[in-house]
Amino acid sequence: MTTPSTPEIVDLPSASTNRRLRAHPDDAGRIVCEGLVRIYKVADLEVVALQGLDLVVRSGEMIAIVGASGSGKSTLLNILGGLDVPSAGRAIVAGHDLGKLSRRERTAYRRRTVGMVWQQTARNLLPYLTAVENVELPMILDGQGERHARATRLLETVGLGDRAEHRPDRLSGGEQQRVAIAVALANEPDVLLADEPTGELDSVTAAEIFGLLRRVNHEIGTTIVIVTHDALVSDQVGRTVAIRDGRTSTETVRRTELADDGEHRVVHDEFAVLDKAGRLQLPRAHVEALGLADRVVLRLVDDHVEIWPDGGRPDGERR
Repeated sequence: MTTPSTPEIVDLPSASTNRRLRAHPDDAGRIVCEGLVRIYKVADLEVVALQGLDLVVRSGEMIAIVGASGSGKSTLLNILGGLDVPSAGRAIVAGHDLGKLSRRERTAYRRRTVGMVWQQTARNLLPYLTAVENVELPMILDGQGERHARATRLLETVGLGDRAEHRPDRLSGGEQQRVAIAVALANEPDVLLADEPTGELDSVTAAEIFGLLRRVNHEIGTTIVIVTHDALVSDQVGRTVAIRDGRTSTETVRRTELADDGEHRVVHDEFAVLDKAGRLQLPRAHVEALGLADRVVLRLVDDHVEIWPDGGRPDGERR
């Protein structure tokens, strides 16, 4: 079976000769969420989308956020993108406290600090503009000069230099997402947020998009947060954060180790997340396997904690 070829990709451009390729200060691109709460009012009901979520993303890191529908991951992405505001708690992105921004500051934040890539191409690209014109548009809104040259270079970066004059309806789904990534990078954001960027693509094209995002992350140092249902996402990023019931529940960290046969192999380590209040979400499979409900028995044993169903103790005693 042959591996499909990917478009040629050239060096990533910088917006100006005076700006380095992301030699970030410590806080540029760093994301910190502390006790993040978002409550929506629906008729006479209150819907709690986020329930004290904690999250830290290091500057220059590329992570994925996964979770079932209604878990709160899209709400989190909207807050990080400056499209929504938290009801309580703090969200700090690249030094910006998002709960304290004025309307004008929030507009500037969306324009310069974060880039967004949506699943629906209609949200990414204007249908009546060519690919290069779509990439130029954020620079026009930000008052940048030398727009056409940089937009052309960005399209070459994503492998679409020969498609610059094509409108979106003349591009495939994968090509449209490549243009969307170029648009998101137009103003050199510290953070790139992607909402299901491969949701409408086949597996081969999806792998190419993930490869492009990894390259952007590696070569420019842009912090990248991907919200996705893609089951293979843990193979594409260094860390996968799962959200359940409005809180971070588990993290899966991808690493490489040397096997006994001398070959390198990829290992995925799964961790439960302990929040600042000491709360811990057990994996659903563990809860169901042991029939845990309502209350559990905790026992501190040397260097670990044992968890037992209510009514049972490690020494055999019954409650």
